[in-house]
Amino acid sequence: QVQVVESGGGLVQPGGSLRLSCAASRSISSSGAMGWYRQAPGKQREMVATITRSGKTTYAGSVKGRFTLSRDNAKNTVYLQMNSLNVEDTAVYYCNANTPSRIYWGQGTQVTVSS
Repeated sequence: QVQVVESGGGLVQPGGSLRLSCAASRSISSSGAMGWYRQAPGKQREMVATITRSGKTTYAGSVKGRFTLSRDNAKNTVYLQMNSLNVEDTAVYYCNANTPSRIYWGQGTQVTVSS
């Protein structure tokens, strides 16, 4: 069974917006921090944003002010609202859950910014 599932990726024009969703099992989502990472072809995976159970967020400098990470504990879901997208944001975006016992990764969702 899949325990962390991303959705919401797609093709968007420069300057546009997109919202990614990450649904996790109750045990995973309640056990620690969650976040989003991204990886472009030929590049290493990088942290985009993380959020604690209580809602404290941390953002990469390249997305701060444009992206907003939030979580709905009742729905066991984390959201990444991406605004003012540019071509440099093109990548596969992965949801991550960091629990005391292990780290979980989603399958990834493709975000392509192009005109």
